Amino acid sequence: MVKPDGVERGLTGEILARLERKGMRLVAAELRLLDRDLAEHHYAEHVGRPYFEGLVDFITRSPVLVAVVEGPEDTWRVVRALMGATNPAEAAPGTIRGDLATKMAENLIHGSDSAESALREIGIFFPHLA
Repeated sequence: MVKPDGVERGLTGEILARLERKGMRLVAAELRLLDRDLAEHHYAEHVGRPYFEGLVDFITRSPVLVAVVEGPEDTWRVVRALMGATNPAEAAPGTIRGDLATKMAENLIHGSDSAESALREIGIFFPHLA
């Protein structure tokens, strides 16, 4: 998912291009304004944490690009490595966050953290693919 800050900054094409250059193939993509219920469902594992409300407020403030990419086995690992560390200050140069993000709370991109999470998230955003 390209988060609101990535869409607002016009980085959607750059982010997708980096995934494609790495060998990922775009299977599905849609620009969406997430409603609160869908955002809370997506971030359900964070319910009760102090940052949950801010996370939901951020992800619902403007459109996101939800997407599914496929590639080699463990594609999620490749995507996570390309994204870089969650905190842009710790993200390596050459990664999406290392090169393009500046704030922890607005770090441009979300990627599934496991094969199980990928299946769950695809089911949320693209149920016809699950």
